[in-house]
Amino acid sequence: MKIPRPVLSLIESFQKLPGIGPKSAQRLTYYLLHVPQIELDNFAEALASLKKNTVLCSICRNVSEEDPCSICSDNLRDKSIILVVEQPLDVLAFEKTGKYKGLYHILHGSINPLENIGPDEIYIDDLVNRVKGRESVRVEEVIIATNPTMEGEATAMYLSKKLKAEIKKLKVTRLGMGIPTGADLEYADDTTLTQALLGRREL
Repeated sequence: MKIPRPVLSLIESFQKLPGIGPKSAQRLTYYLLHVPQIELDNFAEALASLKKNTVLCSICRNVSEEDPCSICSDNLRDKSIILVVEQPLDVLAFEKTGKYKGLYHILHGSINPLENIGPDEIYIDDLVNRVKGRESVRVEEVIIATNPTMEGEATAMYLSKKLKAEIKKLKVTRLGMGIPTGADLEYADDTTLTQALLGRREL
């Protein structure tokens, strides 16, 4: 049976998303055929405005509606500590714990030679320049919270060496026990993330 072109086009679009295989793409597409047109219009509008109405914060590189983002512009945050994470979703995970009151820096990835992702492809230089910058509050500690995967560990080691070489007397720590090796931070629960923060070790 020949699949109608609009249906096939949407199936192919869904398949480009991470974690969506051919079967899931087909199920999603045929499900949307039964959704009222007004809901489809709202869905399409939300997709269209996703990038149009968001920006990357020029300070921490988090996804936001304004620049700087609400966290960077919050005067109640501890500006002497920066928590470095791989993705914006990791920020949401830490904010849910309510235990961390410092600032963030989002790399938008990790060093992965197999995928041709080197230090220049993620926001590492931005972090170094930010810590070296002459702001009113000196950065005293950088907590590296990359995922406990091979790529995350490689990124953490690279960051630690680069930061220590560029900035003297800077405390560089790594999240402590609580995060299982190979896991993604966005799936960790509040208690696990809190324990990881409290148990961080110096690199």
